[in-house]
Amino acid sequence: MEWLKDQWRQRRLLKTVQLTISGCLGPCDLPNVIRIDYPAARIWLGRIEYFDQYREVVEWAAQSKTADRLLPLPKDLLTHTFDPFR
Repeated sequence: MEWLKDQWRQRRLLKTVQLTISGCLGPCDLPNVIRIDYPAARIWLGRIEYFDQYREVVEWAAQSKTADRLLPLPKDLLTHTFDPFR
């Protein structure tokens, strides 16, 4: 988690792509939840367990910042999206 937070700071993503990490963000029955907030979207990812997945989240967020728009999630991360209110 510290690596992920450090990457977010180093790449200056905080003002563009917000990251929230917690032991419980609402859907407590789902482990390893990340919430990404962008001006026009909110994305929930769960069951993010491997370093490569965290790295992919960081790369996607950095590319979205560079593009000045939220890019589609990488295919590998799509299976980790969920709606916490369903």
